[in-house]
Amino acid sequence: MDAFYASVEQLDHPEYRNKPIAVGGSRERGVVAAASYEARKYGVRSAMPSVIAARRCPDLIFVQPRFDRYKEISNQIRDVFFEFTDLVEPLSLDEAFLDVTENKYNHQSATILAEAIRFRIKEETGLNASAGISVNKFMAKIASDINKPNGQKTIPPEEVIEFLSHLPIENFFGVGKVTADKMKLHGIFNGSDLRHKSVSYLDQYFGKSGRHFYEIVRGIQQSEVKTDRIRKSIAAERTFSKDVSSEVSALELLKKIAVELERRTEKSGVKGKTITLKLKYSDFSQQTRSRTVSDFISESREIFPIIQELIHQEPLKMSIRLLGISLSKLNTQEEDNNAISVQLEMAF
Repeated sequence: MDAFYASVEQLDHPEYRNKPIAVGGSRERGVVAAASYEARKYGVRSAMPSVIAARRCPDLIFVQPRFDRYKEISNQIRDVFFEFTDLVEPLSLDEAFLDVTENKYNHQSATILAEAIRFRIKEETGLNASAGISVNKFMAKIASDINKPNGQKTIPPEEVIEFLSHLPIENFFGVGKVTADKMKLHGIFNGSDLRHKSVSYLDQYFGKSGRHFYEIVRGIQQSEVKTDRIRKSIAAERTFSKDVSSEVSALELLKKIAVELERRTEKSGVKGKTITLKLKYSDFSQQTRSRTVSDFISESREIFPIIQELIHQEPLKMSIRLLGISLSKLNTQEEDNNAISVQLEMAF
């Protein structure tokens, strides 16, 4: 995602749009967690002391982070990923690796799939995303930074070596400042310089990382996209700009959320047996109420009557800032998940 935390704040607060904002810290103390692109023009960056950020950009607006909101949108983005492939490896709230070699649309172009995913993210959240498309995770990560913001870059197999040859060593994913400085002392300033060093030389001077550097500069990386989990739930939720204070209003909103959940289950091809109502109150305390039924369900007409029962279980203790509905005990969890690793070819 492009400047994720800052972009979410600009999405939710129109008064921040087209203005330099920093999420986290203040003019007096703290650290910048994220900076909008308007702020980046002044040299404001994440992990920068906020005092320095304010000095570089006198008009900088400091905004307190809302991690619940970022996680909520991150989950929406994750649901978009699952519309296209189940092979998703999250790196953080705003970044993930996807293997689209086998995808749910049986599309043969990874570039076109990336465009479709970015379009769906924009449609679903109102936010821009960038993408990198290539032969492995290392190359895709590097490519994802090239045409930011709101762009994508494809590095097909036949261009990998040439691309890496001209890439400055400090731009290699995983090469930090200390390692880059050390490499420059050994005459390694770009990929071409690195590729001319033998594996024994790199092992001698860079230890266990030597073979890794030897392989990645040749476009070799065997690390698969690791999902590490079977999808266990699917959800839809909404945070409100004004707190909801009555059950009647809450039910009206939950009806819309149930329709959205049905749309997501249809896209993902899943059904579930456990329905959970999520309530987050104005004091940020959270409550969940669940019910398990005997058959798999996914349609709003099946889900909403259960939600009505759940919300009437006990009175609301105060006004509500977030409502959500999730389905768990999914039909996908009952399938045989013993996968066979296969090597497939795909167009770029």
